[in-house]
Amino acid sequence: MDYYHDEKMEKIFEVLKQPKNLDDMDLSENFIKNLIIKIIASYGNIKVNHIHEITGLHVDILESCLRDLEKEELCAAIGGGFLFASVTFTIKKLGKEHAEKLMHENPYIGMAPVSYDMYYKMMEAQLDGRFPLDIPQEVIDRTFKAVVGNDKGKTTLVESAIGGKGFFIYGLPGTGKTFMTSKMSDLLPPIVIPRYIEFSDQVIQLFDPDFHRECPEQIEDIRWVKIYAPFVFTGSELNTEKLETNFDPNKGVYETSPIIKANGGVLLFDDLGRQKEDHNALLNRLIVPMENKKDMIYVKGAPMVVHSHFIPAFSTNLDITIIDEAHLRRAPLHILLENPTIPQILKVFKDNLDSMDEKYEPEVIDRFKNVYLSPNQGGEGLQPTFAHARDLAQIAQAVRIRKREDIISKEIMDEALSQHVLIALQRRLTPALFERIIRHKKDN
Repeated sequence: MDYYHDEKMEKIFEVLKQPKNLDDMDLSENFIKNLIIKIIASYGNIKVNHIHEITGLHVDILESCLRDLEKEELCAAIGGGFLFASVTFTIKKLGKEHAEKLMHENPYIGMAPVSYDMYYKMMEAQLDGRFPLDIPQEVIDRTFKAVVGNDKGKTTLVESAIGGKGFFIYGLPGTGKTFMTSKMSDLLPPIVIPRYIEFSDQVIQLFDPDFHRECPEQIEDIRWVKIYAPFVFTGSELNTEKLETNFDPNKGVYETSPIIKANGGVLLFDDLGRQKEDHNALLNRLIVPMENKKDMIYVKGAPMVVHSHFIPAFSTNLDITIIDEAHLRRAPLHILLENPTIPQILKVFKDNLDSMDEKYEPEVIDRFKNVYLSPNQGGEGLQPTFAHARDLAQIAQAVRIRKREDIISKEIMDEALSQHVLIALQRRLTPALFERIIRHKKDN
């Protein structure tokens, strides 16, 4: 079986067939009816097929509920074709009053959620015994295809993925810490999650398209979604409030924190030590979810246990000794990334140009290389970083387009170099050296 769709995943697909009647539903009939009446009240007039598209509920379930709502004088059918899906419903006065009361208590209108009990059982079934993993070599090779160098770091990431152990990755800015870590989630198998969860008649949003990538094959019950193992990241903007689940009155849902969104994948805490809040206080908040693989959130004051089965990754440009030993124990692996070699950043520079379909003169590569050669070799002696390689390729493209040229020339490359802020700053720090280099080039 395919690593990303194994026998266990096949069984999950079998279990999560679309329910076709109320007896097969994990949600209460009352919750479903309330959701339907809020939708009708919101639209005024709406076809059954449109309600199906919004909620993901089978038309037979909608028919059963709508017939009851009609009898209760909350809504009425006002037209349509032979098929029930084409029937249009309108809200009645009593239904409008009822919907207003419901909206005050729970304003959510959208996809039907999954019950909390069903969510919990499905997560347990998938995450129990998840590690150690047996990752095929072709998956490892494909994952790190675009990562240049850092073979020791790649090995550590593979070991982290196999055992589900957290790690610290540290080194100077521009050495590729975030990029390298972002690839790691591809080593992990996918997971099936609900888009929304119902708990005590409230709705919690779990699926986040910013962090969750949908797989090509999907569950029949569209309330569930198969995603690739998530890679969730936070940076210097992180604070303790963002680590909690908070209610969004505009959407009518509780929005989950990065701790919960990363379930089944990798959670990166980037730029550790640069947050406004004390980083150790933030790490203290993570102890329970990292240790127990579960976290406690509160929905209208009611406690709710959620899964937080992620691999923690901590990245910093600072000395790793800023981290308390208690937190280091919970991420026992480490990766030190040092500045890349000139051949490595040359490859990344050329790869970026090629990926953008940019044509360039051979002298462009030599001009880029010369920035990092030592002064003894006639170069500028600047410190190479992967970030330079990526940024300069993009800046050179922008300069070429602005100048309406067909190819990146040495002159365009010179302009790109002069506009890169970090290179400009390094040149200012060593102006005398830079002037000697320019004179040497003119003389030769």
